[in-house]
Formats: sequence, structure tokens, C-alpha cells
Amino acid sequence: MVAAALAGNLPDIVDVDGPVMPNWAWSGYLQPLPIDESEFDDFLPGTKGYWDGKLYSIGLWDAAVALYARESTLDDLGLRRPTLEKPWTGEEFMAALDAAKASGDYEYAFDPGMAWTGEWYPYAFSPFLQSFGGDIVDRSTYKTAEGALNGEAAMEFGEWWQSLFQDGYAPGTSQDPADRDNGFIEGKYAFQWNGNWAAVAALEGVDEVVFLPAPDFGNGSKIGAASWQFGISAASEHPDGAAEFIEFATQDKYLAAFSDGIGLIPATASAAQMTENYKDGGPLAVFYDLSEAQAMVRPVSPGYVVAAKVFEKALADIANGADVADTLDAAVDEIDADIEKNGGYGH
Repeated sequence: MVAAALAGNLPDIVDVDGPVMPNWAWSGYLQPLPIDESEFDDFLPGTKGYWDGKLYSIGLWDAAVALYARESTLDDLGLRRPTLEKPWTGEEFMAALDAAKASGDYEYAFDPGMAWTGEWYPYAFSPFLQSFGGDIVDRSTYKTAEGALNGEAAMEFGEWWQSLFQDGYAPGTSQDPADRDNGFIEGKYAFQWNGNWAAVAALEGVDEVVFLPAPDFGNGSKIGAASWQFGISAASEHPDGAAEFIEFATQDKYLAAFSDGIGLIPATASAAQMTENYKDGGPLAVFYDLSEAQAMVRPVSPGYVVAAKVFEKALADIANGADVADTLDAAVDEIDADIEKNGGYGH
């Protein structure tokens, strides 16, 4: 994509991952959508890609993460069933992991998904940090990570994160990818942090699977938002035609068809009612509710593409035993140096 943009060979319509879009807009690869924003009033917030106050991209679906568990696990361990209105606190979540670990019935109490790398880390794990009260960058200015990624809340998060691996609650960075894909279904893990894209396989493999909301570590339950979205290249000679196609594709009947075909969350509530999985009472309807209530977009900044990689390395290092304070301070320095090098990315 970047090479095509630099060569002037972008197509009229491009598909962009939500958190990457601000970088492409700032770099001049995309133009604001020539579509009245009111047409997307009913769309989930995470499906709308804004940069500098303008809508640049729109998604036909979103994705949400939940805590996978078995009804029998909750019953056998005597655990309260968390709800959207009353999720587990951080203390309740750790008590649940303690109970699962003490039972001896599982290889690990919790599978956060360490076999997956790349965007999974900021998408799946930064919401834990945000629930503690920290963040990848300071969103009030977007000019620094100081205080957000290495403040008191972030340090508390880092110590908790490291304890998951040091104290034997979760498999670390050497997790077998096959265990990530099948370990919960096979009963190796009591709880698994996973997305709705894996839910159909879990439903087929586990009769009593339940999808629970994220724990609240003090600043609300958070999960990631913003999946892939359509945008129009800045060099397009047919922006009106491209916009017409995007408007056509974002009709409810097509949002529903995409959802039925690939299992992701329809962008609108009305489209959800047209699907098998996400309609009221459907097996995956909870994910629409989770996305609507808990989803938080990753930092909306052109610098996110660099910050995300720095965050991933920091969390992997901490999981592997690196000093929490030193690692987070170094991550802040690296992110801030990139922001400064790029003149603040227009913020």
C-alpha cells in the first residue's frame, strides 16, 4: 500500500485497518469520504474512521474480545457470573484465576493469547492498561507517552501483567500456536481472552461456552474497537463513484451478509437483527453488546503505527521478566522520540 501510494498507483478504494488509517490520512494517501456523515449515524462507533475531525473510512463490521469460559467452570469454582452492568472487578478476576489454578484441573488458569503477535498486543492488551488508568500515549495532546505509559497506573498494570506469567497463571511468549487455537476447547485453559471471530469454533467445540465481559481494573471495562474499513485514495479520479460503491456496500443487507459469511459484528443494530448469530437471542449477540458498551479505539494518531510496535515489544519483554519500570520508561522514550522526529504528527 505504501509503495503503491508513493508510486501513485493506488486504486480508488482501499481497505485499511482502523488504527492505521490516521497515518495514511496524514501521509496524504486518503481523502475524506465525500459522503454525508449522517448516513452512518446508526453505525457502531468503532466502525467510523476519523482523523482531524473528518470521516476518512467506514467499516462494514467490527470485532470484539470477550473472556471465554465454561458454565461448569463458573459453577464448580463458585464464581459469580459477571455481566455488562456488573463485570468482575480486578480482584474478582484474580480470585477466579486463583480458584482455577488451585483446582488443578487446567494447565493454565488464563490464556491471553501470547502465541499471537503484531496488532493483537495493542488491540487485546492495551484495554487492560486503559482499565488500570494508563494508555499507550497521552490522548489529551497526543504529543507524548510520558505519564500515560509509565505513570503510576501503568506501573501497576505492568506489575500485574508480569505476575500472570511469573506466578504461573498464563502461558508466556513461547506458547504453542496450536494451543492458542485449540487449548480452551480441549480444556487446557479455564479462561481465554479471545475475539468473536473464534466464537463459532468455540460454540461447536464446547457445549456450555459463555462469553464474559472484560474485568474492570478500576477505570471501567475496556475492549478494543475499529476493524478494517473502506476509504478512498487521495489520488482517485473517481471519488464520487467510489463513494457510491461504499454507500451501496454499507446497506444493512450486505452488512448482514458479510457477518453471516465471516462471523464478525455487523456495523448496525438493524443489520444484526438480519443475521443468524447476532440477532436478539443469537449465540453471538453478546459481542454486539460488548462492542457497543465497552469498545475503545486505539490511539487516533499517525504515530500509532510506531507506538503499537513499541508497546508490543515492551509487553513481551515484561512477560519474559524484564524490569517493569525500566521497560516502560524506555518505551516512552522511544515513542516520544518518534513523535518529535515527525513534528508531532500534526497534533
